[in-house]
Amino acid sequence: MTTPPSFDVLTLTDEARNVVLDALANEEMNASLALWVEVTGTMGAGYSYDLYFSDLADAPEGAAIGHDGDVTIVIPSASVDRLRGSRLEFATDGGGGLVLVNPNQPSSDELNPGVPAEILALGIESELARLAVAVLDNDVNPSIASHGGRADLVAMDDAQKVAYIKMSGGCQGCSMSRMTLSQGIETALRAAIPELNDVRDITDHASGVNPFYADAH
Repeated sequence: MTTPPSFDVLTLTDEARNVVLDALANEEMNASLALWVEVTGTMGAGYSYDLYFSDLADAPEGAAIGHDGDVTIVIPSASVDRLRGSRLEFATDGGGGLVLVNPNQPSSDELNPGVPAEILALGIESELARLAVAVLDNDVNPSIASHGGRADLVAMDDAQKVAYIKMSGGCQGCSMSRMTLSQGIETALRAAIPELNDVRDITDHASGVNPFYADAH
């Protein structure tokens, strides 16, 4: 574990610190509890996060540990660089909640896991890709928009005839997303593009909405 002399990974505004301290008070002020903050994946063009209380003694090797007032903060090593320079605020909009303001953005590889870099670099300007985009825009998205869903083509492997799709909105993390892909999106794409060999979902379905905080960029 490392303890930076000046904790530059995450700071708290006065309002946010008070919210965290009040929450700790409800935990009977266990002196060993710390605020853990980590990146859990991506959501839209940014990161998704998890904020929770856990014992300081459980901090893993390589974690960054710091203090902001009376709040002890633990950042697991994999999240340190992704969170460096972040600020936890309290927003009164929408009933109030903690908001994590992060100056860092996910890399292209993080936003599009499972897509080979060389395929991603080709873009979606080929004839096959443009046809897939037209099917999604004209046939698929209007039908899944009723529950706030959307599907976009991220990459097209023209050589292997593989389409990489990312779902968002109501489709991200939905328990029915696999059915939406196989019986809706994939069916529509294969009907319009018979030579298509595979449709791969690269959506980060593990990301969800945490009622305790929101992210801001």
